[in-house]
Amino acid sequence: MKILLTANDITIGGGLERVVCNLANAFNELGFNVEILSFYNSGGGGCKFDLDSNIKLTFYEAKFNVHSKNFILKAFTKTIYRLFVAARLKALYKDKDFIIHNCYFYPLFKNKKTKYIKIKHSDFKNTYTYKDKIFDALVVISLKEMQLWQKKFNNVYYIPNFMPTLAKQETNTRTKTLLSIGRMSEDDIKGFARLIEIWSLLSGEKDFKEWKLVIVGEGEFKPKLEALIKQKGLSNCILKPFTKNIKEEYLNASIYCLSSYKEGLPTVLLEACSFALPCVAFDILTGPSDIIVDGKSGFLILDGDLKTYANKLKLLMSDESLRKNFGQNARQIVSEKFSKLKILEKWLELFKLLQNKA
Repeated sequence: MKILLTANDITIGGGLERVVCNLANAFNELGFNVEILSFYNSGGGGCKFDLDSNIKLTFYEAKFNVHSKNFILKAFTKTIYRLFVAARLKALYKDKDFIIHNCYFYPLFKNKKTKYIKIKHSDFKNTYTYKDKIFDALVVISLKEMQLWQKKFNNVYYIPNFMPTLAKQETNTRTKTLLSIGRMSEDDIKGFARLIEIWSLLSGEKDFKEWKLVIVGEGEFKPKLEALIKQKGLSNCILKPFTKNIKEEYLNASIYCLSSYKEGLPTVLLEACSFALPCVAFDILTGPSDIIVDGKSGFLILDGDLKTYANKLKLLMSDESLRKNFGQNARQIVSEKFSKLKILEKWLELFKLLQNKA
């Protein structure tokens, strides 16, 4: 079986890119012929995540520049460009059994023998488009999303992200470190600025003076985060660059913080739970509530309620036994619901179903 996975830019090291790489490695382990197509290469290098040597990584070579300063010309050029890309991909990938889309390029022209799948990585409200009707299957990664998408389409399937492997080690609950990981994009979709605001509410308290907040990531928003930390005088808030050895960051923390405004199904949250880290997150439309059981493996906070978020962190920071109990529950939940074996079974069922419809 030949599978192509697409991505906007595999070099940026974001959550979506990690999901693409995890899937590619998993399909490769099943003996499939796997290729990743990245439309951009802003990092100027290879993939940020580990890929098996059997997996082909291709960067799309743009034939002309679509970034005109003229708004009307830019819109027109982009439309023409996307038609051109769709036609080119149809010609280049006639031999693929499945093409799994994880980007904003759509298969406007299709090969009859190829089945086209779109993974919806973010919420229905902001990503629904009539062009989704093009696909043979739409895959959603959140149960809440499933209910919304099924009102519009009849080819929607629930397949969440998975844990590549359950962590062999567990975090040291005595460690006095809070951790958050993600891309520092210009729109601050990960909510790092409000996480720093939350940290400023409690970092000065006497009982927590030995604690620190570590945020790992890279992106255009990083200078603004650095400025905010300096403005708040938070010497115990540390920004670290992206690292492939992210395991050490999980093992050196005792609480994981997710402050996103929007998520699909955050891989970082699955990973944190795998390392037996209790997690605190805003209860946004999708994502955290699929993973965190409130009051059992972590806390779900009303979106935007910074004070309550800070208070729940206080509760965990003050009680090591609670951190350990929540962490063990978190580890058990992800091992049962999001194992690679269970999720791959769902993918194989979908492949079989689509092939039978040929």
